[in-house]
Amino acid sequence: VQVEESGGGFVEAGGSLRLSCTVTGLSFDDYAMGWYRQISGKGREGVGCLTWNGAIKYYGDSVKGRFTISRDNDKATLYLQMSSLKPEDTGTYYCAALKLCSAVVGAQVDFYALDYRGKGTLVTISS
Repeated sequence: VQVEESGGGFVEAGGSLRLSCTVTGLSFDDYAMGWYRQISGKGREGVGCLTWNGAIKYYGDSVKGRFTISRDNDKATLYLQMSSLKPEDTGTYYCAALKLCSAVVGAQVDFYALDYRGKGTLVTISS
């Protein structure tokens, strides 16, 4: 199984960015999926998750209303659309496969992630 995040980069505060996560070697639509991030000097934080068909989504409190998770099962790809970016969003973003998505899982994606994870993509937001 290979999980690969992409789309990270350098953006000014208030800007937008879209991350992608492609998954191969896994029956993608059998799994819920999620994003989490590693903020410098802090622990890992759940960004959010969605169910196998994208019908139900949960987000961490710090990104609600600004970030949107979506998926394309035909392309086995997960997306994270980020807007109104803030300097405190700076960090490395990871995607992961999950057994399920709930409010609890969305806030702690890293804790509930299965052993299918990517190496992350770095997002840097300037003030």
